[in-house]
Amino acid sequence: MGKCSIYTKTGDKGTTSLVSGTRVPKDDARLWAYGTVDELNSHVGMLISLMEIDACFQKEKDLLQEVQHNLFNLASNLACEVDKRQNFSLPKIHEEIFSQMEEGMDSLDQEVGAIEGFILPGGSLASSQAHICRTVCRRLEREMWSFKNSSQEEFPENGEKFINRLSDYFFMIARVANARRKRSDIYWKK
Repeated sequence: MGKCSIYTKTGDKGTTSLVSGTRVPKDDARLWAYGTVDELNSHVGMLISLMEIDACFQKEKDLLQEVQHNLFNLASNLACEVDKRQNFSLPKIHEEIFSQMEEGMDSLDQEVGAIEGFILPGGSLASSQAHICRTVCRRLEREMWSFKNSSQEEFPENGEKFINRLSDYFFMIARVANARRKRSDIYWKK
């Protein structure tokens, strides 16, 4: 394989290429959406790294790794116009991720007590990072809807369902990360 330069200089004037080669402004709503997918994926990587401190998170780390792959799939589809996606054989969000996350949440819910009010982010490092993932995921959801509403372009298949379910999964990870570290949830005091 030949040497590849990390810099192309093609974006120096404020545009970037989509998967199809179409150039768009760097502040295009599509780029906000898939840029936030990239940001979220980075935060998930940090969450996995923090979970490696404890052996008790192996099952969750494995699922979060699958989440990362699906986030990359989502980003690749967002980076291509809907009418051109089939031309590039872009990967889809795997259907089994939904049952894995839902079963994971049901299992995690068994470990923690009932929610007594609004929970503040914090506690253990992993819990705090899971809350960051949750809030970035919610921002991504808003940006995806903003892009869809402004462009009238369809979401990548299962995209909105994946992101909506994922933010709930991060919330459960945050609660369990505290419970497994013997930390209490921090409830909002009015």
